Amino acid sequence: MDEQLPLRSIKVLDLSSVLMGPYATLQMADMGAEVIKIEPLRGEVLRHYHPYKNPGMNGVFMNLYRNKKSVAIDLKHPDGNEAFRRLVTQADVVVHNFRPSVAERLNIAYSQLAEINPGLVYCQAYGFGSDGPYGEKPAYDDLIQAASGLTSMYQRVRGDQEYVPSMVSDKTVGLMITNAVLGALVAREKSGKGCEIEVPMFESMVSFNLMENQNGQVFEPPIGEFGWTRTLSTERKPFKTKDGFACLLPYSDQNWRDFLTEIGSGDLMDDVKYSRLPERVRHIDDLYALVREAAPTKTTSEWIKFCDDRAIPAVAVNDLPDLWSNEHLLAVDFFQTMQHPTEGEYKTWRSPFRFGDTYPVGHKPAPTLSQDTVTVLSSAGYTLEEIELLAGSEAILLPKDYVGATE
Repeated sequence: MDEQLPLRSIKVLDLSSVLMGPYATLQMADMGAEVIKIEPLRGEVLRHYHPYKNPGMNGVFMNLYRNKKSVAIDLKHPDGNEAFRRLVTQADVVVHNFRPSVAERLNIAYSQLAEINPGLVYCQAYGFGSDGPYGEKPAYDDLIQAASGLTSMYQRVRGDQEYVPSMVSDKTVGLMITNAVLGALVAREKSGKGCEIEVPMFESMVSFNLMENQNGQVFEPPIGEFGWTRTLSTERKPFKTKDGFACLLPYSDQNWRDFLTEIGSGDLMDDVKYSRLPERVRHIDDLYALVREAAPTKTTSEWIKFCDDRAIPAVAVNDLPDLWSNEHLLAVDFFQTMQHPTEGEYKTWRSPFRFGDTYPVGHKPAPTLSQDTVTVLSSAGYTLEEIELLAGSEAILLPKDYVGATE
């Protein structure tokens, strides 16, 4: 039931764009928050990517903006800016990814909004921390992967710099935004005061990448090299089986003893290089090479059965299309087919976490551009006549289906 969702009384104004900020507010919306996406009159830029059935409603947008509302306001227009500030007086959270100088020009910096709502939790998500020399640099996922050292780890393993084929920086930092906002909301419950939060992508991903990879370099003087030995192994990859690919990951002492015995190399566990985990990790290339050589002797299903019977971590490799028919995901009802009022039937998935017996689901389809402008501004005290005047001056955009004030 919705009453079990922890953020059901929280109102969030989301000024962010593309993926990082919206991914953060998706988590909040799925946890029950009322998330109001403030879009420019032309619509959020992500709306316009292909493919789509109807302009402004592509596949990414359909899932990234579920459970959210859309209000289209021109923040540069004085009346539009005033409309936004009126919404701020009713809000708990504001999230944006404007650079500091842009936020100041738009009259939406923390100091400017805290004057009208001292309890506001205000989160600004930049590419780089505002106090440093990169503070005004624009940033996208690829830049942050490169700057944070992530692409260089590919060079250590594969001999060439590569990007992760996923917007991993945006989504990782998006989760950090959610964590920071939730922490600030808890603090506000105790103090009654809002606060200003800054979540820079660069610093966030540097902390993410260094966690295990700083390794022996953490000490002064250093006592080891950068990089976590096992994850930087050139042999660490899914293994080709007789009929496909599988992740075969013996880990514990007993895992390796069982696996090596199965492939006829059980005596290696008597060698001090392989008998205990710390030493085994130092020589992991040798062991992974043995797994690689043995993998083609069985089918994927045979390996999975063998490993499952002995509690050895193992799983078949899924291509993205395989996920829709994955037996585990089907058994836990992870996917849903829903109906969108303008786009028809579409696929979505529930949030992976649950609260009590409640799994947050995408029960409110992604909004069309400006779909909720009238209802949201009305709740802020605007009359329909005032809303129409704002639209006439191009301070806001009315939804396509708006029919006008009635007598």
